[in-house]
Amino acid sequence: MARFSRIDVYNAILNTGIVPVFYSPDVELSKQVVKACYEGGIRVFEFTNRGDFAQEVFAELEKWCKEACPEMILGIGSIVDAPTAALYLQLGANFVVGPLLNPDVFKVCNRRQVAYTPGCATTTEVGMAQELGAEIVKIFPGGNVGGPSYVKNIKGPMPWSKIMVTGGVEPTEESLSAWFGAGADAVGIGSNLFPKDVLKNKEWDEISELCAKSLAVVSRFKK
Repeated sequence: MARFSRIDVYNAILNTGIVPVFYSPDVELSKQVVKACYEGGIRVFEFTNRGDFAQEVFAELEKWCKEACPEMILGIGSIVDAPTAALYLQLGANFVVGPLLNPDVFKVCNRRQVAYTPGCATTTEVGMAQELGAEIVKIFPGGNVGGPSYVKNIKGPMPWSKIMVTGGVEPTEESLSAWFGAGADAVGIGSNLFPKDVLKNKEWDEISELCAKSLAVVSRFKK
């Protein structure tokens, strides 16, 4: 069962604006990455379902988070079907994110009052996601469907939309300013937030510092 309510999840995403997106088959490495993000001010973290037995890693990570990072809202990403969503809900996923929109996933998540943010690439998909109950829609892949101007153009005729962009976002002032300046409400950042050499050298402070600097940039747009 989710530790955080759907409302708490949405508020945390919108208030902080940054959701790290990460996967590793190594439980201990994953713990260190989550802890580094937590110490950098991050409070929402998306672990992705991208490898065999990813659910086992997620289960251990969520149990650990309760003690080590109690305010961290851990969710699952890369979910494309309802059975997989249901599996992770049983393991305590606080939210579900997908690269696509699947109405069946909405049914599973809505029944359990868990936030589902589907991936959308057209205004039609955004509208459909909102009809099905999405409070926040994910524009994916953001860098390929039109960039910051695409977000701005969606917000024009659909100003009520809450948009999280994933794909093509970098933890730099230039990139974040472009996305949030165009109207993005939140962004998901993957590998750019976790450079391979930093992970290899276990330079966790580097990740914490990058998170803190990125949050500081976003905070200027949240005032």
